[in-house]
Amino acid sequence: MIRTFLVEVSLTLAVLLFLPWLVLWSLLTEKPDLMYGMAMHLIRLETRFLKIRVRVEGLEHIPPRACVFVANHVSNLDPLVMIPTIPRRVGILAKRELFQIPIFSTAMRLAQFVPVDRGDRKSTGATVSTVVENLQKGLSYVVFSEGTRSPDGRMRPFKPGALTMAIEAGVAIVPVAVGGTHRLLGKGRSIVRPGEATVRFAPAIDASAYTMEQRGQLLNRVEAVVAAGLPSDQQPL
Repeated sequence: MIRTFLVEVSLTLAVLLFLPWLVLWSLLTEKPDLMYGMAMHLIRLETRFLKIRVRVEGLEHIPPRACVFVANHVSNLDPLVMIPTIPRRVGILAKRELFQIPIFSTAMRLAQFVPVDRGDRKSTGATVSTVVENLQKGLSYVVFSEGTRSPDGRMRPFKPGALTMAIEAGVAIVPVAVGGTHRLLGKGRSIVRPGEATVRFAPAIDASAYTMEQRGQLLNRVEAVVAAGLPSDQQPL
């Protein structure tokens, strides 16, 4: 409990004291790389402080070009555990509510994070267009394709949005299996437990080989690959 509280305090102080200067630097240089890199470094430090061991497998499967990382989602820890392991800057699809936080929202937009409003179809179309454009410019994205956290840790059916983006942009999909985070911070819990999480990157799948009419086949393939990388208690029933 104390470690979780201290991490929350330190992250809040970092946002209040350091983020404004990093945002200003990013605006002046038109490059968010320094801000992004320092954020990832801070997250790694906080993860170690929380005594979370992250075991990473399959980094060699990440292609050099832009791609879409498609992962399962069981805990609020998933982005903090997974994203810092990716050896380059990536964009993230985040809840629209986060873009209402002053300064933090500016930082996310500079980093080319994209707001998602699941209940607004018009907004969803704009999100897809923005991500496709950024993918074609060379920025990879992370998508937790279940759309929300699994309540019991087991993988739920994926939504097709990430596949649509990959097919339209003509880029690869990297399936990612995130295991163990539900034991450290399950849905509805607020205290982080120490332990191990695994992040497994599977071989990339070329989405440009699929048409939009074949999106269902691609969805089934990606789901199967992610499920195969999960521990038995997280695989879909």
